[in-house]
Amino acid sequence: MKESWKNNGFVDEPIPAGIDIKSEIRRMCEEKNAVILAHYYTAGEIQDVADFVGDSLALAQQAAKTTADVIVMCGVHFMAETNKVLCPDKKVLLPDLNAGCSLADTCKAEDLAKYKKEHPEYKVVAYVNTSAAVKALTDVVVTSSNARQVVDSFPKDEKILFAPDKNLGGYLNAITGRNMLLWNGGCHVHERFSIEKIVELKAQYPDAKVLAHPECKSGVLALADYVGSTAAILKFAQTDTSTTYLVVTESGILHEMQKSMPNKQFIPVPPEIAMGAGCSCNECDYMRMNTMEKLYNCLKYEWPEVSLDETLREDALRPIERMLEISAQMK
Repeated sequence: MKESWKNNGFVDEPIPAGIDIKSEIRRMCEEKNAVILAHYYTAGEIQDVADFVGDSLALAQQAAKTTADVIVMCGVHFMAETNKVLCPDKKVLLPDLNAGCSLADTCKAEDLAKYKKEHPEYKVVAYVNTSAAVKALTDVVVTSSNARQVVDSFPKDEKILFAPDKNLGGYLNAITGRNMLLWNGGCHVHERFSIEKIVELKAQYPDAKVLAHPECKSGVLALADYVGSTAAILKFAQTDTSTTYLVVTESGILHEMQKSMPNKQFIPVPPEIAMGAGCSCNECDYMRMNTMEKLYNCLKYEWPEVSLDETLREDALRPIERMLEISAQMK
């Protein structure tokens, strides 16, 4: 591969004219024994070409049991790291290495290490939206799907630091009656939702139910008819009898909602301040770095690859395995 084709963490070779990019991606997957995992927050065309689409927990579970030689993680960097932690013998690819996470950026490993040294009496529960270096410093990892079950697995009097999402941590404190210390972090997507926008849409759609992700602020969650992870929100809508919903999470989930429930109406709640002319959705800037062109080149050249120091990988594996054990007990 020419070095000039590598640009800021992804291969930027032009795609041949007239190519059926979706068919070529599927052909290369078969040829290379590769599996494409995609998060619900990626663009619809990425989800449609993937082998498996899910939330953070489901993607980790899928990676842990795959028989593929190559895993292409269409999501963000911490997800690819989690795949590598679970599958050290697999080649893990990420279409764009710059696909980071605003939430993960709020908790640096050196800052958490300093806090732990000063407060050794606290157990650390870390959201999956963190780097492998942060996971290596935690007692157990959680996703929004299993956070309550994991927290409930600790004794009631356990001193817990929850990092890094203060909104999710606050929600967990409210529903469990605990008083966990909360790291001061937040997601740039879920922080942008406002009470005013939801109230305005409720006036337009009075029969609509409000579905919100627990990474949203407490005032937003107070307006919700249902609060849950991305996968839980999807499942709720599939089993609920209502026909109209205001969706208060990253708008990528609407693709699967509309595809699986064509007779229902899903209205994305926009950010408090529009991101651009005509913008009515709240999108993750990092998730949208995954494109069909980058996915094609990623498979073709098997780059960019995500790798981890083995000691770090082993340290990060323990809290992830603990999470998966607790999640398995939920079934």
